[in-house]
Amino acid sequence: MPSPVSECLYCQNNDTLHQLMIKICDLEVSQLFLFKEQSYSGRCNVVYKDHAVELYELTDEQRNAFMRDVAKVAKAMAAAFNPTKINYGAYSDTLSHLHVHIVPKYKDGYGFGSVFEMNPQKTYLSDAEYAEVIEKIKANL
Repeated sequence: MPSPVSECLYCQNNDTLHQLMIKICDLEVSQLFLFKEQSYSGRCNVVYKDHAVELYELTDEQRNAFMRDVAKVAKAMAAAFNPTKINYGAYSDTLSHLHVHIVPKYKDGYGFGSVFEMNPQKTYLSDAEYAEVIEKIKANL
């Protein structure tokens, strides 16, 4: 059963969200966040601005705009970080708000060749390092 807006991490935009992610910018119909946990260097989350759960709930125009945002971010990440492959994940099993994880994977890097871990809790950066990653992404958007 989908969670109501009043319980949605993204809609509430609360301290819990900001402990997990850093907002990078607004996109056409989404918000872009950088995960603080960076085992997958550059990992981001594209979050639909309105409370929706499934892609099929969107109109064709809304869905196409959302997927343009996802593609735009993936292209920026490819240019910024040159990953071997980008993985995409749209789960929402426990957090029912439409969002797509964009996870750069690197040959011989963490988790290459397997499904990405949601939150390995292994790699965190300094504020300066987060700022550098964010600037690389923004420069390529």
